Amino acid sequence: MPSIKASDLLVKALENEGVEYIFGVPGEENLDFLNSLRGSKIRLILTRHEQGAGFMAATYGRLTGKTGVCLATLGPGATNLVTPAAYAQLGGMPMLMITGQKPIKKSKQGQFQIVDIVNMMRPLTKSAHQIVNANTIPSLVREAFRVAEEERPGAVHLELPEDIAAEMADDDTLFTVNNPKRPNVDESAILDAMAMIAQAKRPLLLIGAGANRKNVVAPLQAFVEKTGIPFFNTQMGKGAIGGYHDKYIGTAALSDGDYLHCAIDRADLIINAGHDVVEKPPFLMEVGGTRVIHVNFNSAKVDPVYFPQLELIGDVGATFARLTELMTQNPDHDFSYFEKIRRHVLEHINVSNDDPRFPVIPQRLVADVRRVMPENGIIALDNGMYKIWFARNYRSSQPNSVLLDNALASMGAGLPSAMMASMLHPDRRVMAIVGDGGFMMNSQEMETAVRLGLDLVVLVLRDNSYGMIRWKQAIGGFDDWGLEFGNPDFVAYANSYGATGHRLAATDDLVGLLDRCFKAKGVHLVEVPVDYSENKRVLVDELAAKTCLL
Repeated sequence: MPSIKASDLLVKALENEGVEYIFGVPGEENLDFLNSLRGSKIRLILTRHEQGAGFMAATYGRLTGKTGVCLATLGPGATNLVTPAAYAQLGGMPMLMITGQKPIKKSKQGQFQIVDIVNMMRPLTKSAHQIVNANTIPSLVREAFRVAEEERPGAVHLELPEDIAAEMADDDTLFTVNNPKRPNVDESAILDAMAMIAQAKRPLLLIGAGANRKNVVAPLQAFVEKTGIPFFNTQMGKGAIGGYHDKYIGTAALSDGDYLHCAIDRADLIINAGHDVVEKPPFLMEVGGTRVIHVNFNSAKVDPVYFPQLELIGDVGATFARLTELMTQNPDHDFSYFEKIRRHVLEHINVSNDDPRFPVIPQRLVADVRRVMPENGIIALDNGMYKIWFARNYRSSQPNSVLLDNALASMGAGLPSAMMASMLHPDRRVMAIVGDGGFMMNSQEMETAVRLGLDLVVLVLRDNSYGMIRWKQAIGGFDDWGLEFGNPDFVAYANSYGATGHRLAATDDLVGLLDRCFKAKGVHLVEVPVDYSENKRVLVDELAAKTCLL
């Protein structure tokens, strides 16, 4: 029988799965695997921190639907992947983490750097396994990719010990990669859903992250066009149907209290497409309250705030295609209140779009970014106060053109996510929008972006504090204390990496500056001082004063 080195077999198995990139920071225990990668068509993307590698791999999974792969060594290298593991797992992004380990057949260094990584990863992933025999590599890799990509997608982990990587496998036979067809919903359930929609007076469509996919978008849009049912989306569902559609009533950016929630409270049926309670729920169910139809690839996990009356489990795109085929507009539906709320939402988010104050206020910032980004442009948001403003005010018209995380909601992911988007879509404008706090958590990846020759604009919003927690502190009635910090000279910092740094001096210059950066190509950092004094007035006081006509 043929024999092959285990690390070579692992690379061969990854190639068999169609892997294009491996992102990571190798260590001593990965050297056999690293050497095997030298002759592979898989491209190693060396990052400056394992978190950056993990966020890039997860974003690859999010944008392509295929498993992104990242690499780390044992101990601290592997523990640095904990946050990206949770990011991918909660966000439904297929990702495989490969980590090294000391030899398992004999000890050379006692317990030095040894942490039980497999057991550490199990609660954070869909599966985690140590490779203990080279002959099992083909089946373990095939199973890892199957599990990562099947619904609901998420993170998986394989640990390759140093001595196993160097041993010989008896055979190099690989498994056929299958793409199983997702089942269609039972016809009787479709008819039940049609009856519930027909009986409702004010149905409303909710679009979540699970519906923000290429094969779902067209059927969703056709459903809205055919039935006339208004829709709103969660933050991670943003863009599945264009934000300029006349049936779009807004994005659920706040937990409650926004104008949009008036419409949610008035609805007597919510058709929930691709959303689960991992992403912050935009509505809470009560016994005897609004009825819910759950349309998703998986059944609903019963939760105290979510217990749908009907579940359509199967391919979401096919489900809406079938509903569209059978349904027509219902003259008994009354959407007049939703239309009123839509007008209120649009009026509210357009206020102060041209305000010249400096430092820049969030409303003007969002409007100017929208002015400079084409319809196919991609913005990748880190986590901070600005994320709420962009989720509410930025109108997107294409799927996955707004990359944000509202599941784990981790800081530090914005820059690596934008880098991945730029690698996959070099012909589109890509902008990372990050706060000064989140940016500094993975700012070293600026060097990676420059080394990769990416075209990318990094918009750093400077308020010298952890602004979102400071806002929560203010609305909670706490004293303003303990959340301010200093910053480096961001222009010099960007230049030191070989990027080009800019500092905004006047609000009216922002659109022109951003446009010049994109046209110049390369990696640009633009520092923008931000005035968040509007946060409480607009997002709390004004909304608290509104009257919902229920």
